Amino acid sequence: MLGNVAGRGAMARQPILKRCLGRRGKHSLNIDNINHNLVEMQYAVRGAVPIAAGHLQAQLIKEKTQGIENTRPFDKVIFCNIGNPQAVGQKPLTYYQQVTSLMDHPKLLDDVSKLQGLFHKESIEVAQEFYALHQSALGAYTDSKGFQSVRESVAKFIERRDGYSADPNHILLSNGASTAIQQLLTAIIANPNDSIMIPIPQYPIYTALIRLLNGQEAGYFMNEEKGWAMDIEELERSYEHSKSKGHTPRAMVIINPGNPTGSVLSYEDIAEVIKFCERRNLVLLSDEVYQENIYTEKPFHSAKKVMSDLNCEIELASFHSTSKGFIGECGRRGGYMEMCNFDQKVTEQIEKLASSSLCSNTNGQLMTGLMVNPPTTGEAAEVYNHERDAILSSLKLKSQIVHSTLNDVPGVSCQPLEGAMYAFPNLDLPTCFTERAKEAGMAPDALYAMELLQSTGICGVPGSGFEQKQGTHHIRLTFLPPTEEFERALKLFKDFHVNLK
Repeated sequence: MLGNVAGRGAMARQPILKRCLGRRGKHSLNIDNINHNLVEMQYAVRGAVPIAAGHLQAQLIKEKTQGIENTRPFDKVIFCNIGNPQAVGQKPLTYYQQVTSLMDHPKLLDDVSKLQGLFHKESIEVAQEFYALHQSALGAYTDSKGFQSVRESVAKFIERRDGYSADPNHILLSNGASTAIQQLLTAIIANPNDSIMIPIPQYPIYTALIRLLNGQEAGYFMNEEKGWAMDIEELERSYEHSKSKGHTPRAMVIINPGNPTGSVLSYEDIAEVIKFCERRNLVLLSDEVYQENIYTEKPFHSAKKVMSDLNCEIELASFHSTSKGFIGECGRRGGYMEMCNFDQKVTEQIEKLASSSLCSNTNGQLMTGLMVNPPTTGEAAEVYNHERDAILSSLKLKSQIVHSTLNDVPGVSCQPLEGAMYAFPNLDLPTCFTERAKEAGMAPDALYAMELLQSTGICGVPGSGFEQKQGTHHIRLTFLPPTEEFERALKLFKDFHVNLK
């Protein structure tokens, strides 16, 4: 009896199964009916060249495993396409590792005597204080704006840096700076004619999000001949050009220190930008994630400090992240946004948007708190200062090496690298090469980057992915890989460019 019932059930299901199998290959979603803005969005640092680099690296590993002779002039891919320090050899700082380890497994704090010799005393104390304050491990949701204690630490950090007060209630913790940028742009771009003024070249998150949110780009060119300096007349030109197309400029972005250019804005330039935004009633987005990466006598000035010095009250959003600087904790996705002089009702809407994701990840929140409140006493501080100084000294040295080497290559020119962790050299490409790129349907520097990868193992990002003046060609290279490895790669780069056809 039961067997017959089971059999009838199976037979009844067969037509349904056939109908389901008949739909195989017929998707309700296809490239033609999904969000067109998503299809049009581009993000160069994860684009075609890095994808090809991943395939090449896998091929090199496979050949080595199978004992196949490698006839290339390199045995590994040098990933210079993205600011991802730990992926190319930078070691995590001990203090961060210790505190996050204790917070990920707080049971270790039950008997701290067993931690002696493994963890610094100060790291244990910080973990104990954090755990006691929140009464939970990192697996629980937080307030949508993030841990209150971390936001208070961020506010104190800003106050120490700038000499002006900061309100923890105006600080939003986020998954890196990128999520906060997306949240703010989502609020700003209210209709398809709204435009955002962005530097050219720029970090591709801005063009990507403007496209995704169905807004308009209003690019203003940085002055390459003057070390990628700001040009106020160019800001006016960009603004008026956007207006002439029927667009409404709503906000302006600055990236300081610059990505991909490596420039550091002067106090005077930032002051002019703030006055411009005040005059034109623009929101200012100040991307300051590289503020610790300074390799010149020219200091970093935050937009918040300059604005306060000028006694201006423009709407200003500043961004910082645990991914850059000397920290390099990219995968933890920690960061913050400080919003100054925003209408309270607008702030509430941005907080509502953040609440739709419940909260940013708690490991990133903790890391943000550690970034803005480093150890100041004991062995933890000694080790921290030593590791920090070693990383920053290494980056400064490599910035000098890459600047000098690139400028020694005929047909390549590189502006001084004052900050951040990238070089953005100008490439003088032979006419025959640009014609070959045209025949291939590629931007010349995109073909250049692809052939550079295949010939040298260097993975860079074509300048066209960051936008650039028409008729110019660039490539962005990080100088994060180990010094000896990077110097070998630069020699291959020189040979490649000199023999380019």
